[in-house]
Order: sequence, then structure tokens, then C-alpha cells
Amino acid sequence: MSGRFATRSVLVTGAGSGIGRATARLFAGEGAKVLATDIGDGLVETADSYPDMLTMCGDAGNEQRVADMVQKALEEFGALDVAVANAGISGGMAGIFDQTQRDWEEVLRVNLIGAFLAIKHTARAMVDAGRGGVIICTASVAGLRAGAGGAAYSASKAGVINLVQTAAQQLGGTGIRVNAVCPGLIETGMTHDVYQQARARGREEAIGQLNPLRRGGAPDEIARAIAFLASDEASYINGQALPVDGGLCSSLPFSGPRRLGEARF
Repeated sequence: MSGRFATRSVLVTGAGSGIGRATARLFAGEGAKVLATDIGDGLVETADSYPDMLTMCGDAGNEQRVADMVQKALEEFGALDVAVANAGISGGMAGIFDQTQRDWEEVLRVNLIGAFLAIKHTARAMVDAGRGGVIICTASVAGLRAGAGGAAYSASKAGVINLVQTAAQQLGGTGIRVNAVCPGLIETGMTHDVYQQARARGREEAIGQLNPLRRGGAPDEIARAIAFLASDEASYINGQALPVDGGLCSSLPFSGPRRLGEARF
């Protein structure tokens, strides 16, 4: 099969829905050999119409399962060129006083420790192969600014961003690039309730109103950013966190609509 990634093998975690599903399909559609993994039951739908896509159930926050995922990719593909650590959970929007230690532990286990495990095991395979590679972690604008998620979720994604920067430095000289993508408000299973509530109130136009594009995003738009970071076009991008948010985090909050030529003091 021809395509931009025809010679690449790719592992995508959290591929059962949303951004992970869109990412796995994009890579497969552009010729890559793809192993799509998730803890849920959405992998059959993800792989639908992509007969060569491999799937595997597994918890991205469990080290043995992550090691098994990487081993399967190596056995099936012979090497691993790209890893997308996308698996994550929201943990809800409860305030700090309403969250328990267990709530935090689970969010950090999946979102942050899961990203660490993906980097640890995929980078080891890439180093052993000696031909470089690309690792991309799904972070969030919630890891860059307050107000875009619950406390545990936001802290976990801030941790992912720093982890990416640290890993890029520690993997210096190996030819492995490590970056993060930071989605804004994207319509996925994680944000389903937000979108449904807005539509039920007839307020769908309010979705994404805080960013300059005045709309929410789609999983495909994040998948395309991930594919860019994985491609040769991004060969000199390393240790970065790329916001894909309609411009949301380009500004500090301000009061009221600001129009061209309108001064506020």
C-alpha cells in the first residue's frame, strides 16, 4: 500500500474511540501497519474497513500490558517506528474538596503513568533497533492553563507535557523525537455530556465560544496534527507541546466580545 507512512509501523493506545480511533484510521489509511489498543470494546469499530489493522485489548496504565503491546507490535511488524500514547480518562469536573485520593490515583495512573510506560517501553524498542522513531503523547490545553478540566485531569496533563520534555532530553542522540499534542475542546466520548447538554438547551453555537474560531474541534483535526508530528515534515520538532485548540490558549481571558478596532481599558 502506498502512502505517507507506507514504511512505518505504529502503535496507538486509547484507539477504541475519539482521537485514538481517528489517529489509528488515519495512519492505516496512509499505508502504515497499525496496532490499535484500548481497554474498552470499541476496537472492532475502529478497525472496520481496515482489514490489515491489528487490535489488542489492554490497560495502558498497567506496565505488563504495555510491555505486551510493544512485544506484539515487534512480533507482527518487526519494528516499531511511531508510538501514540493517547489513552486517557477525564476524572470528571469535581472540585478539589470533592475528589478523593483514589480519584487522583486513577487519573494519574492512566493519564500520566500510562504515558510514562508508553515512552519507557516503546523508546526501549526503538533504541534497540537503532533507527530512531517518534513518540507522541496526547496532553491537553488543560495542562497549559487552568479552567479547561478538573484538577486531577489538568495536573496529569501538565505532567505529560513535562514528561515529554524530559524524555526528549534523556533520549538525546538516539534519533527518537518525543512531542505532545494539546487538544482543546474536541467532540469525543470524554466530552459527550458537554456537547449533549449544549444541544439539549439549544446552545450548540456556544460550544467553543472562547476560542477565536468560535467552534469545537473534531477528532480528525487532532489526528492530522499527530500525523504531522510523526511525519518527516516535523523532523526538527522535538520536546514540544503543540496546542490544537482553535486558538484558545493564545490569549488570557477577557471580558465580553472584542471586535477589531474596539479598545478596552
